[in-house]
Amino acid sequence: MCTGKGYVVTNQKQPGCFTRWAKPLRTGRLAWAAIVLMLGGCTMVGPDFVKPEAPVRADWMESHSPGLSAGQTDYREWWRVFNDPVLDNLVAKAYHQNLPLQIAGIRIYEARAQLGIAVGDLYPQQQSADGDLTNNKRSTSSGSPYIDEHFNALKLGFDATWEADIWGKFRRSVQSGVANLEATVASYDNVLVSLTAEVARTYILIRTLEERLLIAAENVKLQEQSLQIANVRFTEGAVSELDVAQARMLLNNTRALIPSLETNLRQSQNALAILLGVLPGELIEMLHGPAQIPAAAETVIVDIPSNLLRRRPDIRLTELRIATQSPQIGIAKADLYPHFTLFGTIGWRSSDATSASSQNELGDIFSSKSLFWSAGPGISWDFLNYGRIRNRVRVEDARLQQLVIKYHNTVLNAQREVEDAMVAFARAREEERYLKTSVTAAQRAVAISMLQYKEGATDYQRVLDSQRFLATQADRLTEVSGQVGTNLVATYKALGGGWQIRKGTDILSEENKNEMTERTSWGGLLDPEEIDVPVDDKDRQNWRSPDW
Repeated sequence: MCTGKGYVVTNQKQPGCFTRWAKPLRTGRLAWAAIVLMLGGCTMVGPDFVKPEAPVRADWMESHSPGLSAGQTDYREWWRVFNDPVLDNLVAKAYHQNLPLQIAGIRIYEARAQLGIAVGDLYPQQQSADGDLTNNKRSTSSGSPYIDEHFNALKLGFDATWEADIWGKFRRSVQSGVANLEATVASYDNVLVSLTAEVARTYILIRTLEERLLIAAENVKLQEQSLQIANVRFTEGAVSELDVAQARMLLNNTRALIPSLETNLRQSQNALAILLGVLPGELIEMLHGPAQIPAAAETVIVDIPSNLLRRRPDIRLTELRIATQSPQIGIAKADLYPHFTLFGTIGWRSSDATSASSQNELGDIFSSKSLFWSAGPGISWDFLNYGRIRNRVRVEDARLQQLVIKYHNTVLNAQREVEDAMVAFARAREEERYLKTSVTAAQRAVAISMLQYKEGATDYQRVLDSQRFLATQADRLTEVSGQVGTNLVATYKALGGGWQIRKGTDILSEENKNEMTERTSWGGLLDPEEIDVPVDDKDRQNWRSPDW
């Protein structure tokens, strides 16, 4: 075979090729020696990944507010601070059944397969076995009369080409693949953090709406009694019809709140059902239990801000995207330099055509006379495309810098979310305390005004005002009590808690595994094992050697 890429070592002379391309093995040995020397001097162009720095506060501004305390704690199952078995069960079901979380888990194994492709490029990139059997008819107007007019030809061979990783192009691809795999794990954790928080928030919202409906029903009952009293006094001629009209107005105004609350309750239940991966309407049995708003813990422990960088999955995800992008610069830069390849072909060729010099038959395909081979090094260099290549390097560098800035912004926003959640929790708890006192006073005012109205000591306007105020404040207290819980949920979410529950568990469900293995051979990639982001290069070795 003729080639224009360096020296070729061959055992056959080929028509049209210069004889210097078919020099004996001495030249071939020199070429192989040169390749070995080049391989020994392999390097990696482009920058190595450097963990970005970002400003972090030494302490939280709200860490010393009432109900908050600075310290270290376990955020693995933070929802247990509500001491609500129904909530615990809902979170467990969502972890195993939520569909977007399952998609995020499957993406991890997609990334592992992609890493396997990158690792495969470290070895000969092209290997192929080929064979062909052809039936031929030669022209009778030319050629030797001693060759059969009809003859068969058989060829069997194997080709391989290996581009040596002189400049680290393929090793950079492996680095990028490892970081991408770790990024998919961080993305899964981020989905899990959001899922657990959303389940808890929606559950607290459901309990809050149920409580508001109960309060609305109690206010309706109280106002119905007031309407009856006003009717009796009007019938007796003690008051005008105005008292009856005002009582009926307040009663129906309170009744009008109930349909809106029922709508919100049903919609919240449907949203929770989707989070659990079940049909709307299948959730009712799971909500059996004390229909009360989960009470927040008396004291919430918040960790120091610096620990947020490793606990929050979205921060780790952004950092790992930088680690994924950084090798892309080296991959692009490698095209600025020559590419060195090793290639070889070996096979057998035979024909049943007769000639004066050969009596080959197809059955002699594996004889020494039918053997042919060629091998050697090659070189290619896109030296006239430097403008295109250099601009590709600039594109990859610009993408890297964007991710670095995004990392800084993610860290800043993470700290803002923690501060926002903590101040909302602390102030909501303070508001709840004042509202409890207000509702107690409003209940007393209603009782006094009703007593005075029955005795004729005051007009109905006092009763109307006190009952309207009680209805408003009682509903507001219930709403704020729910906000205390949802703000606490937001605090734990901002602190990055909840994803730790997947440690030691199998990310893929048996149903997904069975469906995937029925379609495709996944080797050992789907075996149960703990998926975690490696902490050092030694731990990454298993990630770099996926099952082929």
